[in-house]
Amino acid sequence: MLAESAITETGFSLSERVPSPPEPGDRRRDERHLTILRVGTLIVDGRRELCLIRNVSAGGLLAHVYSPLAADQRVTVELKSNQQISGSVVWVRGTNAGIAFDAPVEIAELLANPPVLGNGWRPRLPRVEVDRLATLRAGARTHWVRIRDVSQGGVKLEIDVPMQEGAEVVVTLERFRPLPGTVRWQRGPVCGIAFNALIPFEELIDWLKRPA
Repeated sequence: MLAESAITETGFSLSERVPSPPEPGDRRRDERHLTILRVGTLIVDGRRELCLIRNVSAGGLLAHVYSPLAADQRVTVELKSNQQISGSVVWVRGTNAGIAFDAPVEIAELLANPPVLGNGWRPRLPRVEVDRLATLRAGARTHWVRIRDVSQGGVKLEIDVPMQEGAEVVVTLERFRPLPGTVRWQRGPVCGIAFNALIPFEELIDWLKRPA
């Protein structure tokens, strides 16, 4: 697992160069960088997976990844749910990868994180598509459900009974602790649940890496 210092800070730079691989034992922080936590999503060959963004420049980023990548591999980076950036892997060092954007990005836009977007929607936390069993308890009844995607803040699942919007529920993912939440929406058998508290990033990654 990552050290605590490696998961709480992301460096931002206005340079158009892709961040270099980290030097062993180098814990320095450039005072010209603004540090802020960033969890992102990588879209690789059509699949979505979480990554930890360690450094971002106008020209690319350095990410801690949780599945193998190769040089020249095409990827799409999602730092926000309303912004996807295409690029290519330029270097891989263990679990770290450098990704060059196809075109320089505006760093100010990446740093901006409005609580509500212009269309009235709130930005979503990065989500990962999964296919896992879980139980959902609503009142005195417990239902078997299938999880279709998960983020630190909630899940999308399939259930064969209608759910009331606003109902308080408890979702228990397979081999994970119970997670209290609220029904936000339902369309046919597909239902969205928002957790009452965010799942810590490292805890979610540990669960995602376990075999189904």
